Amino acid sequence: MNKNNNIMRLKPLAVGLILAGLLPLPAMAQIRADIRSEAKPNIVAQVTETVERVSRKVAGIPEIAELENAERPLVLLQVFDNRSVVYTKPNKESRAIGEFFKGQLVDAYEEKDGWYRVRIQDSLLGGLLGSTDGWVQQGTGQYGEQSLGVFAPRAFSADVLQDQPGTGIRPSSTATPGLVPQTPQVQRAIPGRDTPIVPRDIAIPVIDPSQVPPPLPNLPRETVAVPDRWRIMQSLGFKFPLFDPYNQNVIKGDLPVLQNTLGPDWFFNLGIIADTLYEQRNFPVPVPPATSTTSGQANIFGDGEQSIFAHNLIVSLSLTKGNTTFKPPDYEFRLTPVFNYTDVRVNEDRLLKIASSSGDVRREGFVGIQEAFVDVHLRNVSDRYDFDSLRVGIQPFISDFRGFLFQDLPMGIRLFGNRNNNIYQYNIGYFKRVEKDTNSGLNDIRQDLRDDDFFVANLYRQDFPFLGFTSQVSYIHNRNDEDGERYFDANGFLARPSSLGDQKPFGYHVDYFGFSGDGHYGRMNITTSTYYATGKTDRHPLAQREQDIDAFFHATELSRDFDWFRLRGSFLYASGDEDPFDGKAEGFDAIFENPQFAGADTSFFIRQNIPLIGGGGVALSGRNGVLPSLRSSKEQGQSNFINPGLLLVGIGADIDVLPELRLVANLNKLEFDNTNVLGTLRQQRPPSTDLGIDASVGFQYRPFFSQNVVVNGSFAKLLPGKGYKELFPEDKDPYSFLFNVILSF
Repeated sequence: MNKNNNIMRLKPLAVGLILAGLLPLPAMAQIRADIRSEAKPNIVAQVTETVERVSRKVAGIPEIAELENAERPLVLLQVFDNRSVVYTKPNKESRAIGEFFKGQLVDAYEEKDGWYRVRIQDSLLGGLLGSTDGWVQQGTGQYGEQSLGVFAPRAFSADVLQDQPGTGIRPSSTATPGLVPQTPQVQRAIPGRDTPIVPRDIAIPVIDPSQVPPPLPNLPRETVAVPDRWRIMQSLGFKFPLFDPYNQNVIKGDLPVLQNTLGPDWFFNLGIIADTLYEQRNFPVPVPPATSTTSGQANIFGDGEQSIFAHNLIVSLSLTKGNTTFKPPDYEFRLTPVFNYTDVRVNEDRLLKIASSSGDVRREGFVGIQEAFVDVHLRNVSDRYDFDSLRVGIQPFISDFRGFLFQDLPMGIRLFGNRNNNIYQYNIGYFKRVEKDTNSGLNDIRQDLRDDDFFVANLYRQDFPFLGFTSQVSYIHNRNDEDGERYFDANGFLARPSSLGDQKPFGYHVDYFGFSGDGHYGRMNITTSTYYATGKTDRHPLAQREQDIDAFFHATELSRDFDWFRLRGSFLYASGDEDPFDGKAEGFDAIFENPQFAGADTSFFIRQNIPLIGGGGVALSGRNGVLPSLRSSKEQGQSNFINPGLLLVGIGADIDVLPELRLVANLNKLEFDNTNVLGTLRQQRPPSTDLGIDASVGFQYRPFFSQNVVVNGSFAKLLPGKGYKELFPEDKDPYSFLFNVILSF
């Protein structure tokens, strides 16, 4: 009698302990094991046994008898919608008696016209006072998905019918693995696709109670403090050499450095690129003023065979603070020196240097600073890390997607960032051009900055005017005030102003208004740029008067991919000047172009700087430039808006023969827009506008399927047109052969 009374008094106590949350399940199991080992287990053991039984009820753990005799579930539901209401009948007009929330798993025992009968508990005690059946409806979510996921019913395997110590799980011997139920298929609409897809049924795997049970939601998370989370692998014995860039490497920005000195989250990245080039070429060159080096030369054209060996060792040093996985760095300091060596061999004297004793070979080395800037993250303007940043120093800048107007590394200050989840990006900057080394083309910081600067403001908009296409509008003001004195390059040739007219120094102010775009429309890839240039030249040495600049430029490339084959079509137009002596300068010229267009490096006309022999000390076009701007030098000369302009129409193909091997072919038809200025400079009638056909083939080989080792080769030939033959001798054979190896770390 006393024993029964004790038990009756202990049951309310056990229920109270559970409601108060004083005995979470794992803690309760531990207490029970400890207390049962004591000498007097009778009353305490009864308390813990009752607590365990009630706890199993609350947690939904069934007894063996319940599993054997209870109604078997038909399917398992998971709530995908934010909220699913339970009704007394399969009708929304009936009374609502409960609700389930997103992510909950619910057993369903019957299906009727898209409604599922489920069981909800009447109290917080997990059904001690009984349960009630209700109905939930299968529906369609906001994006066409199911509001309820339908899966196979939960079941236990028959070979684990043992009491698992410490778990309280006793599965039924009659339970069988669940099967995929026959449920109505609800099609799911995918944004951007016209045809819906039918979701696949997924069978829930059999739950094996003999395995370690998952943690309960109310338990505190067990964690172990790690002094340095970045070096967990090293603490486990993994060691990676410094020359391995594919695993954790302290010199590749994978691990923080100098934490005791600089603080947390500072990373150092070392990048090394070895770029080696050999080039053999032939184009018209002048004979020396006294006599030609080659016997038998009786005219002004000499032997144009040349070879170039150039090697650049690029070392990029970067120190960055911040976690850059999802957001820009807080700070970045970068320095990039480039070590250059060149060996140039020609067959005529005084081509390489102005001195008569310079010979036909030039070997030189130079060290240029291509990057030296500080980048500061000013602020985040949204929870998606839209940001504003400021960069100051020698830094890369490209005016458009293909570098038609400007692509170089000037000194400047640039504010940049994005908005609306990176849909908009902007740049606002002021730059001054750095003087170049004459022979390597690298920045020469030993000299003063040029009095040639520009202000830029541009805005990018993604998915405009259609999906997959990024549009850019830009404004650039270029101010050149190099009208004080002449400038001679390191080889002794006049660089500013160019050898045109009376050769008096001049300056100019020009405004560029541009629109560019890059992306695709359907399967068609599109890249386009359009610029309008307006402004004034102070006093052009050829016109010997002030001129108004009024010039136009447009380029478009369309391409289409056919599996491993890409077909390209190119069009470019740069306006030419009609009259070099009037008050208008109508020939378009860039600030510092480096176009990736119509074959670029493989093209003869774009890559080579063909001199306009007998027309002043200028080149028909600059090296790595498409505009026939008649400058003394693209690197050290000034923009010239009295030029013949250009029309280019081309086709090309990129052929992926192997994953690591790509073949490239290009065929470009070239014509001048207006040749009056060429006739004036050569003191002859204007030549034909037919410049010729530029044909080139090339390859790119990546033996390791990455950019670590890249081998490039190309051969290009200019098939002269009538205009070219009127400017240069027909017996010359303009061609170029290039072989290039790039090693990157």
